[in-house]
Amino acid sequence: MKLLAKIIILSIFCLYCNIQTAAGQNGNYGNKINLSEYPVSSDVEPKINNMATLEAGVENTINVNLDDCIRLALGNNPRIQSAMQDVFASDTRIKQVWSNYFPEFSWQSGYSRIRQLQLSDVFRENLIYNFWVLGQISGTQLLYDFGVTQNQATISKLDKLGYKIILTGTVNDVVYLVKDAYYNLLYAYESKKITEENVKEYEKFYEQAKGFYAAGMKPKVDVTIAEVNLSNAKLALIQTNHDVYIAMAKLNNAIGIPYYIRHNTSEKLCFVPCDINLDKSIEICEKSRPEFELAHVKVEQSLQNYKLIKKSWLPQFITQGQFEVGGRHPDSNYGYTFGAYINFPTINGMELKYQLREALILYAKAQANEKNTKNNVYYEVQNAYYTLDEKKNKIPVAYLGMKQAKQNYDLSAGRYKVGVGDPIELNDAQVQFKNSKLVYYKTLYELNSARAYLEKTIGRNLPQDEILIQ
Repeated sequence: MKLLAKIIILSIFCLYCNIQTAAGQNGNYGNKINLSEYPVSSDVEPKINNMATLEAGVENTINVNLDDCIRLALGNNPRIQSAMQDVFASDTRIKQVWSNYFPEFSWQSGYSRIRQLQLSDVFRENLIYNFWVLGQISGTQLLYDFGVTQNQATISKLDKLGYKIILTGTVNDVVYLVKDAYYNLLYAYESKKITEENVKEYEKFYEQAKGFYAAGMKPKVDVTIAEVNLSNAKLALIQTNHDVYIAMAKLNNAIGIPYYIRHNTSEKLCFVPCDINLDKSIEICEKSRPEFELAHVKVEQSLQNYKLIKKSWLPQFITQGQFEVGGRHPDSNYGYTFGAYINFPTINGMELKYQLREALILYAKAQANEKNTKNNVYYEVQNAYYTLDEKKNKIPVAYLGMKQAKQNYDLSAGRYKVGVGDPIELNDAQVQFKNSKLVYYKTLYELNSARAYLEKTIGRNLPQDEILIQ
């Protein structure tokens, strides 16, 4: 028993020594932070330069203007690429229809072991033999089907035309989205610039408040108010930086390029004069808006479908030939057949009657949809036109408001600099001036976006300074 107890105590002591040694070799895990796995955050934070590009990251900053963005969208937007593939696929369907007039060939080989039951009963013996088909070539050629294939090809051509119109409409939509996103980015840049200027102004007044307090001219509460105003301005700057990145992401999405592309532009939001009346807008949209033509194509398709159903009882003229080699041995004999046929389809009179009635109903529906499309387009044009007119009339009012707010701010700032102004009065004036500038540039953004929307609704870009009043 004493020997067993000594062995147990010695084993426990050795195990403890091994644990301590392992802990020392492995850096005392559990008691210290491994800095290679958990580095200090300040060592790995990305450093941002003046171009807002992460150093050693995947972000790229490119200089672009509106035309560059539109060109990028036309080549990269997946909606446009998808619409193009629909056009290509519809073209192949036309060729598939015309393939009805191409000959059809088939090849067959086989082996059969035959025991004919009836002949065995008649001749009282089992008639068993092998039958080989070494090769059997069959060919069929459609000669005439009374215009059925022609109608099917016409429907496929109209289908292709419809997809081409849809492609045009998709391009129209994408261009509008790119324009709106681009103008939104310009507005985000202007908002950031205004907020940065606001922060600088609050920093200046904060230093003045500290100077007045040190000189005994102002109470401590003025310094506190200046600190709060400066903190709020810095919070607003964080928000505007976020708005810029979101605007970039929106533009990237509209263009169809990866998320890590960032944009820098030298263009500014500005007022682009364009005088166009409503009648001229309607006239342009009737010629350029793809939805008008697409609705007409749908009507023509439904009419062609009705004509096709009317021909479903007509026969087909077909020639057919066959040559085969085989027999009791693989190459013991050969044979052929050749002929011309009139193939009459199986007709269900009642079904055909109601198919024709359905086709007429769908034709009437397509006509109603065409009229509804025109009404909706006319409404969109009117909505876009009056929205543009509203934003255009807001510009001088917003500019006057910004000018008046600046005068009020200059007076308040001057009073505060000489020590007779009130910090609350100064903050109110500064907030009003900042908000008036934001309102002015937002109105500019809305004006440019409304112009882009009008261009989308009429289906045509309006060159700058173009006057369309007749």
